[in-house]
Amino acid sequence: QVQLVESGGGLVQAGDSLRLSCAASGRAVSSVHMGWFRQAPGKEREFVAAISRSGSSTYYADSVKGRFTISRDNAKNTVYLQMSSLKPEDTAVYYCAAGTRYGTSFYSQNKYDYWGQGTQVTVSS
Repeated sequence: QVQLVESGGGLVQAGDSLRLSCAASGRAVSSVHMGWFRQAPGKEREFVAAISRSGSSTYYADSVKGRFTISRDNAKNTVYLQMSSLKPEDTAVYYCAAGTRYGTSFYSQNKYDYWGQGTQVTVSS
């Protein structure tokens, strides 16, 4: 079992930066694939970013590429999502996810077995 707790969300203005954290317990973040997803009101949950178990590969949605960066701190067993140049359309609940499956796309929710409770990010214009 992996428990995930997100933090760092809040209300910011367009153009600001924010860093989300996902603290994991029950398993080392270096032993699982980690991802960030988001869900805006009235929309389906969508992929944002992911980092492979080895840490050697990262993946981003086109909508956030160049603005968001996923990283992890093995010593703190925490994964981060650094968000910059935020836009109102980035407003959503952001979820952290962990999984161990191979052969499934990092962009798919099906790759991830464990999910956090989410943290709200609101970007005002």
